[in-house]
Amino acid sequence: MNAAEFTLEALETPALTKAHLADLLFEQIGLNKRESKDMVEAFFELVASSLIEGTDVKISGFGNFQIRVKAPRPGRNPRTGEAIPIGERRVATFHASAKLKEQIQGSVEPQGGTSEVEWSLGAE
Repeated sequence: MNAAEFTLEALETPALTKAHLADLLFEQIGLNKRESKDMVEAFFELVASSLIEGTDVKISGFGNFQIRVKAPRPGRNPRTGEAIPIGERRVATFHASAKLKEQIQGSVEPQGGTSEVEWSLGAE
């Protein structure tokens, strides 16, 4: 299966959103709008539920999402200066893959460069 190439010209918002991902699936893959939206939602629900269960999420060529337990520590109320204990908590972390880091570093262009981003889906 060949990789499908996606090109994002100028985004209307400064961030790529779930709605924009669904639009890309609709426009460039040919899924209907409802299927596109459902596919994007299902993907993020699967990632979130895996992390909530404590399962790492590894996306080849992109990066790893992991849950880390942070130890309790002393905190301070910035307004009053009162010491407040901060309990143990779970946080999600993301570590970009070497391939993604390389692509990000390679995309640094001189001033006036293009604002085009390419996405690749499928087997490489």
